[in-house]
Amino acid sequence: MVVGAKFVRMQLDILKPFLTGCSIKTSRAGQTKLGNLMASTHKRLVNYSPVPFDSFFAEMITPKSQKLDGVILYLHGGGYVTGDINYSKGFGTILSAENNIKVFCIAYRLAPENPFPAALEDAFSAYQYLLADGYKEKNIILCGESAGGGLIYSLCLKLKEQNLPLPCGIIAISPWTDLTSKGKSYDENFDNDPSMTKERLQYFASLYAKDYTDPFVSPLFGELQGMPPSLMFVGGDEIMLDDSVEMHRKLLESGSKAELIITPKMWHGYVLYGLKETKQDNEKMTEFIMEVLHEKP
Repeated sequence: MVVGAKFVRMQLDILKPFLTGCSIKTSRAGQTKLGNLMASTHKRLVNYSPVPFDSFFAEMITPKSQKLDGVILYLHGGGYVTGDINYSKGFGTILSAENNIKVFCIAYRLAPENPFPAALEDAFSAYQYLLADGYKEKNIILCGESAGGGLIYSLCLKLKEQNLPLPCGIIAISPWTDLTSKGKSYDENFDNDPSMTKERLQYFASLYAKDYTDPFVSPLFGELQGMPPSLMFVGGDEIMLDDSVEMHRKLLESGSKAELIITPKMWHGYVLYGLKETKQDNEKMTEFIMEVLHEKP
């Protein structure tokens, strides 16, 4: 079922006080349910195959009508504190089914039990697995939302440090690229974003890392030369709007190819909701995937 933005915003406005003030345990349970709900709309169109790792869970999602040879490594959001494999499989299932491409979902270790650099180490291990499994960098795309959107850039910085090949493209949805919360939008959109608060993000950041200016924590402060092409989505009402705006600016200044889509009146992570008003964003994502994989329509 496709829903409208007005209805979703109303629900988020009602839930915001609860969602931003509840315990970590409750947040994690809620995200698991959300992931199951997202997957339910498309799971009949894909197959799931667990992939064993020592420290985290992972699954390969394969569309039953696979048309593209590449793979998307998807890193979920949740402030580095919430999100399990079921949540990861939620949007991962949609990505796979709608784009007819394999999606590799991982549930990286979470803070506060496993603070930085655990999430980055797990993302790095997942990328290495794909390379070892026979995928070439020209056939690997990174996708992530929120914390996962920042983590895909941190992963690229790590790959550069280790002189490993970079993926062919990056899809960042409302990426959390600056854990210092210094962007003006954190205050300017304080009342506009129905899904997130500055205080909640700062709490998650304190559980995840000590040095927020470390480029592997906040990739906005990294050396971005040589980054793969990026397609970025962000809502105009997000408190984290400037995380995307500044990341886009720095990518262009570094000589990297990047496109930023700011959708007015939308909130944090709006792309994941499959809204009827944002169908064009899904189409743009499909075009980008085919472009970086050099596939013909």
